[in-house]
Amino acid sequence: MSQDLAATRGVTEVEERSPSLLVRLLSETFGTFLLTLVIVGMLVYGPLNSAQALGIALGGAFAYIAGAAAVGRISGAHFNPAISLGAWLGGRISITAMFSYWGAQLVGAILAAAVLFTTIPRALVELLGKEDVQGVFSSAVNGFGELSPLYLQTQGGAQFDWFPALLVEVIISAVLVGVYLGANDPRSKFGYAPVAVGSAIAALTLVSWFVTNTGMNPARSTAAAIFAGEWGQLWLFWVAPLVGAALAALFYRAFGSNEAEETDELDLDEDDDLDDDDVVVVEETEIVAVETPAKAEAEAEAATPEPAKKADDKA
Repeated sequence: MSQDLAATRGVTEVEERSPSLLVRLLSETFGTFLLTLVIVGMLVYGPLNSAQALGIALGGAFAYIAGAAAVGRISGAHFNPAISLGAWLGGRISITAMFSYWGAQLVGAILAAAVLFTTIPRALVELLGKEDVQGVFSSAVNGFGELSPLYLQTQGGAQFDWFPALLVEVIISAVLVGVYLGANDPRSKFGYAPVAVGSAIAALTLVSWFVTNTGMNPARSTAAAIFAGEWGQLWLFWVAPLVGAALAALFYRAFGSNEAEETDELDLDEDDDLDDDDVVVVEETEIVAVETPAKAEAEAEAATPEPAKKADDKA
């Protein structure tokens, strides 16, 4: 008895787990902690080294790239409330996800500043001519006017007032968020987005360091202001980055995105639908038919012309 045989090959199973809400938030906390620790730490200990703007720029870039390499696949490597706002307006995450990220980023930044604040040697405070640790921490605060680095560098000869500071912060934040959205676009051919974002952080820091001490990140600005006791100008370093992020995201949404291809890969609101144990399995199966001798004879007989068949019967 003959039968058709089928060979099945090329079966592939891919398991994808959706990270839980807690894991994503912890990833954002870690990344923001690392970024703030490096940037604020270099600013606090600036009088002891000669790194200046270039060192701070490279430190921030390397810290972002390292953090994104570690946890970017989990949370998207925002590490900045402005980027989270841009991701929401750009259609990448939901508004609930955005606020969740903001909370995690603030926690990470404040923890990093707290570590630096509690580890500053008391003797160093006196050597730097400061009254207390808050005075040492003031070098990490973002500001304009008399708090502008230009004012300190020129010993009061020049300074940036609030409007130039606001304009610069809006522009650099818009550029940063635009680079993030473009580099992380699903259609982007750039292989490693963290390098692009880190490079943007370095370049924009070099441009804006003398203006405002480079804010561009409300979480980092808030952490420095808390431990330095300088709250008066913090409003600008929330308003400007968020306005810049909104402009970049709306521009990207209008001219750079494709609605048909957008996906909410990092939407934290969908966490209720996918638990840690939920597994998405994708199977690809290729079926190849194998002919048997019996089947080949049957097909040959069916293909024989009708007159030939009758001649055979008469014979």
